[in-house]
Amino acid sequence: MKKYISLFLLSCSLGAAAQEKTINDDLTGLRAIGTPASPKVKISWNHYNDYAMITRFCQDLAKAYPDLVKVESIGKSTQGKDMWVLTISDFKSGNVDRKPGFYIDGNIHSNEIQGTEVAMYTAWYLAESFNSVDFIKQLLKDKVFYIVPTINPDAREDFLKNPNTPHSPRSGMLAFDDDGDGKADEDKFDDLDGDGNIVMMRRKTPYGRWKVDCDNPQRMIPAKPDEKGEYEMLGYEGIDNDGDGAVNEDLIGYYDPNRDWGWNWQPDYIQRGALYHPGTLAETRNVKNFVYAHSNIAGAQSYHNNGGMFLRGPGAEEDAGFYVPQDGAVYDYFGKIGEKINPGYKYFVIYKDLYTVYGGEIDWLALGRGVFTFSTELFTSSKLFGKQSEEGRGQNNDFEEFSKNLLFNDAYVAWKPFKHPQYGDIEIGGPKKNYTRNHPGFMLEEDAHRNMAFTVLHASQMPKLEVSEIRQKALAGGFTEVTAVVTNAKVIPTHSAHDLKYKIERPDYISLKNANVVAGMIVENEDINLTKEQKYTPQTIEVSNISGMSAVKVRWIVKGKLDKATVEVDSQKGGLTSKTL
Repeated sequence: MKKYISLFLLSCSLGAAAQEKTINDDLTGLRAIGTPASPKVKISWNHYNDYAMITRFCQDLAKAYPDLVKVESIGKSTQGKDMWVLTISDFKSGNVDRKPGFYIDGNIHSNEIQGTEVAMYTAWYLAESFNSVDFIKQLLKDKVFYIVPTINPDAREDFLKNPNTPHSPRSGMLAFDDDGDGKADEDKFDDLDGDGNIVMMRRKTPYGRWKVDCDNPQRMIPAKPDEKGEYEMLGYEGIDNDGDGAVNEDLIGYYDPNRDWGWNWQPDYIQRGALYHPGTLAETRNVKNFVYAHSNIAGAQSYHNNGGMFLRGPGAEEDAGFYVPQDGAVYDYFGKIGEKINPGYKYFVIYKDLYTVYGGEIDWLALGRGVFTFSTELFTSSKLFGKQSEEGRGQNNDFEEFSKNLLFNDAYVAWKPFKHPQYGDIEIGGPKKNYTRNHPGFMLEEDAHRNMAFTVLHASQMPKLEVSEIRQKALAGGFTEVTAVVTNAKVIPTHSAHDLKYKIERPDYISLKNANVVAGMIVENEDINLTKEQKYTPQTIEVSNISGMSAVKVRWIVKGKLDKATVEVDSQKGGLTSKTL
């Protein structure tokens, strides 16, 4: 008997310990606030992921959360890699295909790698936080996210696995004959000393116009106008591979995947980096086809680097008139909050505050599809020491000082001598490819979370429609008047003003079902009984738009008895909702 009592007490104590452990994890400080307590998919956010890691992550997240995450391919890249998309929503709540959708992608420029990690972090945080954060739970009940971690997987892999500079390759992996010698990509960068880095070449000469910064020997600065220089800069590591007298002149074919979109596309002689026509690239076509197939997408976000900017269109000044004040107010709402969410980042208009872009993804989504879209330039030098330097990048040594004091010189290759076949005695050194543009590891998770929060803010303000009121009024002759009020409780309207003007998306439908409707109308002013009748299909009233934080009223005249009549709202970007009398 004592044996059974002892086992019972042991069982109770183990159960209490397990219960205590569960409580402690979430409530006593073991869990850092804002971070999933015990993630099913364990991943660190202080490193960058290659294609195999991205694939494994997508599969693991979908396996861990089958009711929240689905993974599929939106098509093949130029080299045949699957372009993965994660669909994230509460699949047990409503029709996911009819929820307002938010599209995210990263890494369109292959050297701008951390866009992939921010996109992945967003997917991970949403899934891992669903059961512990009420806001996220409700968000995934109401909305659906479509997250494509990388839309340039071929060149991303090249950047990560092969010797490159911080700025190469920016394009994809299509081969081009840049120097016109009949061969493609035959004079690329060369890793002269075999250390896996492509850094700068310099040569000592009394005629040079550069000198070593005496405060930071790693840094090269221009000589003053009235002083002699010590060095000439010879570009990035490389040799004349094809014997034409030039070094590094036929790199991986230069083009820009973010100049390949349909809105205001311009040929290469106007917009450097454009190819033969909009949609030349397989990757671009895959994204377009996916967006076309998902007309529920009401918001979008693309991730680039660097500079710390929340960018909205237009890319070109001549398109400024398409961003009308009503839409601008929506962008301003997000942009101003974004500057608080991520100190050091600025809310900018592309053409006005950055430079002109023709044929960019952001304008194709915003103006071609009527989707409220931001493009974020991740990382900024103001993050290094918590303030913006008063001097420009070429005049300050923040990156060198940061490497010295926080990274212990891990970010730079120290200058070393090398015997070059064309240039003779030179020295090679400078920043590694993962520095100056891309986050150091310990800074990556924080910025991923802050940018995820900005994106979630945007997504949470996509339309949320509700039939908030239904009233009945008996009329003579056995008729009944039914009035319904449909509200949008979020900032984003069901149609942008640009969408309305150019009729990109169909109107919203408000229907009265299970009733013999003889007349239907929009109530323009209830106080003076001003209505606008819809003579055709009166049971389904077409409403051009349901504005943000606003409401519309509709009315039907019904003949006969009303028994379980239902008001249904059907909006492409606002979703489905209904209410029964």
